[in-house]
Amino acid sequence: MVETARSWIKENSTVVFFLLAQAAALAAGGASMLAYMVKLETRVHTMETRGAEYTVARMDEMKLRIATLEQHQKENGARLERIVDRLTRDVGK
Repeated sequence: MVETARSWIKENSTVVFFLLAQAAALAAGGASMLAYMVKLETRVHTMETRGAEYTVARMDEMKLRIATLEQHQKENGARLERIVDRLTRDVGK
């Protein structure tokens, strides 16, 4: 049995080497893909962790800007109302 296997391997050494090389290439590809997936997951985790703080800070900043703009809008609306009242009062005379 062992002699038969050895003789078959010697006769088909090209096929055996090709299959071994193909298995090594698949293993290397799998290891490379696993390393890439780990690196990508690490980046995503880092972005989620850092990004959450950054996003909250940006949202707070935007809320302050919106509040300021709303205050200016109210002030400008009141000024316009006074101007319109004066002009309509003067037209009536």
